[in-house]
Amino acid sequence: MKYPLDFYTSYSQFYVYDKDSPDLRDSVNFWSHEAYEDRLAIEEGMLGIGTECYGPVKAELEILESVNNIVDFSSFDHIVEGGINIKSGIIQILSCPDSAVQIELNTTPGNYRVRIYSSNLASVDGDEGDDFYRIEIWPGENIERTVLKRYLQR
Repeated sequence: MKYPLDFYTSYSQFYVYDKDSPDLRDSVNFWSHEAYEDRLAIEEGMLGIGTECYGPVKAELEILESVNNIVDFSSFDHIVEGGINIKSGIIQILSCPDSAVQIELNTTPGNYRVRIYSSNLASVDGDEGDDFYRIEIWPGENIERTVLKRYLQR
């Protein structure tokens, strides 16, 4: 299933979150230098997605049964993966800094792999642009952050 997302967030970030996880956004390890450069912060029960724009986010979320191996990397500026444990069985997308729930989906509790495709990043001028984020989530044990394609301009 695909779910369109269109919301306002601040600080060039939003979150994939396990509903019952503690809020660890202030952890010193969350937005480390590496996480910032990779555009993905990882903490127990939450992922921080780095965006190019400061405010409006347009995205699409898709829950898959397995990894998508058919990807045209040339269509995207940046692609990164990480993992999250969804203990509650409820995945949320939250804005920043108010943590407003943008979408909430029921799923089987367990570990998931999350891939974020970022496109049109160079279109951002100031706080806004035509940047777009595609998020794929599927069952998977690997929680390590892996950059599959890096966008170097910020």
